[in-house]
Amino acid sequence: MKKYLLAYKTTVIEFINSKLNDADVSEITVFLAELEKKIDYFQHERLIHLLVTLAFAILEIIAIISLCTYYTLVSLVLSIMFLILLVPYVFHYYFLENSVQEFYKLRDKIVAVKNSKS
Repeated sequence: MKKYLLAYKTTVIEFINSKLNDADVSEITVFLAELEKKIDYFQHERLIHLLVTLAFAILEIIAIISLCTYYTLVSLVLSIMFLILLVPYVFHYYFLENSVQEFYKLRDKIVAVKNSKS
């Protein structure tokens, strides 16, 4: 997903830099509709990753509480496993969140040019 998101962001930026000023309103409308559809997909992906991240955070908290109350090897292993899984999810969610917000800004630029041409 990360590669796909970065590649699509490059496509949008290239459209803004090279074609946006020369495009007519109908071309901009078509590109904008596709961008908004992709933003919806990215928002869905972001939501799913938020839920998974929260689930692992809750499991990590439960494992730490279990480790503090009943210090066993199983609770220690579970706590470490959940932490190892939680950290990459947090970083990936952070990337998704920031990328979606960048797409909002790019969309706003396209809408501003479209509105000035209308």
